[in-house]
Amino acid sequence: MPNIYDSAYDLEKAIRESDEFKNLQVAYEAVMADESAKQMFDNFRDTQMSLQEKQMQGQEITEEEVQKAQQVVELVQQHSEISKLMEEEQRLNTVINDVSRIITAPLEELYGSPEEPTE
Repeated sequence: MPNIYDSAYDLEKAIRESDEFKNLQVAYEAVMADESAKQMFDNFRDTQMSLQEKQMQGQEITEEEVQKAQQVVELVQQHSEISKLMEEEQRLNTVINDVSRIITAPLEELYGSPEEPTE
């Protein structure tokens, strides 16, 4: 019987060796090598984190903060290297979400999915 942790480490290795991860790594390094892109990206991440923290603490997010966040997003989307990084990140997230669905299938089968009422 295979050890579940060995399988998890095999999966981690497969992710590291995947084209999706390698492409993300290249895109990330390109952004980090460009000082203005790096600053813009760091600002974007800081803005995201600060809004997430407020949401998690149940604090109100002001209209001004929403507008500032939208401006930051628009700015980074116009930067080709950051835009490419975000695309590659989305591709890897899709893979990870698919894997997550696969490995949680036994629980879904046992308990039923949240959308389906159990009888």
